[in-house]
Amino acid sequence: MLVKRGIYGLKLPHRAVAVYMYLCDRAGKDGGSFPSHQTISGDLHMSVSTVKRALNDLLEAGCIEKQPRYRQRHGQTSNLYKV
Repeated sequence: MLVKRGIYGLKLPHRAVAVYMYLCDRAGKDGGSFPSHQTISGDLHMSVSTVKRALNDLLEAGCIEKQPRYRQRHGQTSNLYKV
């Protein structure tokens, strides 16, 4: 996990910083968090497309890791994000 102050030195858009802090606040002891795009969007008062762009910014910067999660039968559920 980045030190919370370290995120500011990466010159990421404010949307990415907000989403990163959100994921950090909701991460468990293992650094994992799995909110849906809609949940993040609603909690941060951002559009879903803005949340997706922020998550892509964080992935490209190496701040988070994304692991897809699947239901036992058919289809994907929310992603697991590791900070």
